[in-house]
Formats: sequence, structure tokens, C-alpha cells
Amino acid sequence: MRLPVKLTSALFACGVLLASLTAAVPAEAASISCTDTDLPVTGPGLPPLVPGAPATVHGRLCLPAGEAPDTVQLLVHGGTYNSAYWDLPYDPQRYSYQRDMAAHGYATFAADQLGAGRSSHPLSLPLSVWAAAESMHEVVGHLRAGRVGGTPFAKVVIVGHSVGSGVVAVEASTYHDVDGVVLTGITHLPALPVLALGAALGLQPALLDGQLGQLGSDPLYFTTKPGARAGLFYAGGDADPAVVAADEATKDQVSVPGMGTVALFGIVLPATKGITAPVLQVVGEKDVLFCGLLALRDCAHPDVLRAQEAPYYADPSKLSMYVLPGAGHSVALHENAADYRTATRSWLQNDLGIAPQGYHSIG
Repeated sequence: MRLPVKLTSALFACGVLLASLTAAVPAEAASISCTDTDLPVTGPGLPPLVPGAPATVHGRLCLPAGEAPDTVQLLVHGGTYNSAYWDLPYDPQRYSYQRDMAAHGYATFAADQLGAGRSSHPLSLPLSVWAAAESMHEVVGHLRAGRVGGTPFAKVVIVGHSVGSGVVAVEASTYHDVDGVVLTGITHLPALPVLALGAALGLQPALLDGQLGQLGSDPLYFTTKPGARAGLFYAGGDADPAVVAADEATKDQVSVPGMGTVALFGIVLPATKGITAPVLQVVGEKDVLFCGLLALRDCAHPDVLRAQEAPYYADPSKLSMYVLPGAGHSVALHENAADYRTATRSWLQNDLGIAPQGYHSIG
């Protein structure tokens, strides 16, 4: 008997996750530690009439062995993702940003944005880019105050992906409370026809999704349709089908008002004009959402792309650019993602003077 395609895909995704969770833990993994925590933040309101209600941001702190570093990277995932983007439950030695950074001497805290993962799920309508940025600002304060893992981090570098990069740009330009900014999966001129087509054909209300419908979300929370992520987020020649399956199995929802305000005020207008800290911008060479002719962006040549993006920053001398060859939108989940992580560590050391602590090689 031939199983339906959707059922076959679901069984394959479950098999991928089960295999990854039951596989023997590499000896090198014992050299790092990861713990989950919940932090109080202000939820979205409708100012000045309705103040924000108390909310919770869930996150995972990963540390290298030995004494905790004095710097932490705050990781902010993209739309329809949660913090699993940074610690995918499949082949972590190759694809986990958090575990690889910890093994190389860097601390990270991956947060679930409001509305996603194990963080609070407020109404979607007021969950704008400014509400999301305020919650991340409060997380920065918790990290500096030692309320995460008992370590008061002297430096915080905020790292975003896609929609999360728009949130990061607004956070950094509004509060000026971070020591460095990494923006991945964005340029300032997205390929609007591709984005419009992708939204029309690839997104649906989360309440209608077979995987996320049980969340009971309001109608303005959206997610990707089954099978859409491969075409939107990956470049075929640089993607492992098992990773795409794990991505599908851990997908999440995003607020439509949040996406809209991020696109307009976080990326296009742009918020990056107000960032005063050094910035590393990272894109995949074959990102169909932000690169190519329809985006008026040459992502094949980092120097050309940097020249195109530099006018959107207050101080272009603080902008560094890295292009991951052959990769699509979700740079952390491509087969050569290790090159992007290595480039990020080089930038941390060379531009910010942040050296690794407790280094333990995993490869």
C-alpha cells in the first residue's frame, strides 16, 4: 500500500528527530552545558491606552567548559521559527549554532520570541516590531544583570535571522545597549515579487495547520504550509533533506502584524541607520527572498553587496559583510554553515576583540 505524501513526510520527519535524540552523545558534547530558563518581560499592549501585560521569554543558555565567558550572544530567530533554529535537533555537531559556538569558547542565549516556542503567546495584533524589540531589550538587561545562569555578562552581541534581524535592528537602534550586531538573512531591498508569491502560496493561518492547529492561536498568527520551507528557505544544492525535514518538524508561527512592521520599519526604511555598534551582515548567495535581480542585490560578490548595503548604515566603516556560498535564506541550516560560524567568530575576535574562552574543538 502506498502512503499519502503528507503522511510519508511526517513519518520521515519524526524518524529524523527520533534518530538524532537517541544517538550517542559525542564525547566533545560533554565539554559544554546548555540550560533552559524563563525570563519576565513586558508583553505587547496598545499604548497609550492599554499598557503591556507581564509576559515570559523562554530561552536556552549554552556555555563552554570552565569559567563562563564575559560575553554572550543573544540569538533572535526568524519568522515561523523558534529557538530550535539555533540548536536543530538533527546532527548537532554540524548544524547547531549554539553547541558549535560553545565548543569553540563562546556563550549563547537563544530566545523564543513572543508568540513562538515556549514563550508567552499574546494576541497577534499588538505584537509589532517595537513590542518584540522591547522584549529583547529586557532580555539584554537580564543577561547583563546575571539573571541567566548566574553570570553577569559584561558584553552582549545580538544576533538575528530574517524577521529576527529586523527586530534586532530596531532593538539596537532604539536602546543602544549591545556591543555588536549580527544581521543574517536580510538585505535592505527584498525581492518583493518573490516575497509576495511566497506569502500567497506558502503561508497559512497557524490555526489551520495540522501541526500547529492545536495551539489555538488567533487568525493573524501564520505559519508555512507543509512542504513550503524547502523552496523558500533553502538552496537545493547545499541542503540536506533530513535537515529540511527537521526544520519542518520544529516549525512555528509568526504574527502577521509583526512581520509587516518588521518589513517596513525594521528593514526597508531602515532601522539600521540608528545602529552605532559594529555590524556583521550575513546572507546566503542564493537567497531567493533577498538576493538576485528582483532584489537589485548582487549576493555573489561580498564587496559589491557591501557597497550596495553601506548607505543604509550611519557609519559604513563599522559594517562587515559575509556571503555564504551556495546557501539559501536560512544560512545556519545549510551544509556549509560551519563556514558562516567561523566567519562570525573571526569578526568577534578581529572587530570586537572578543576572544574564545574554554575552547574545546569538536572537529
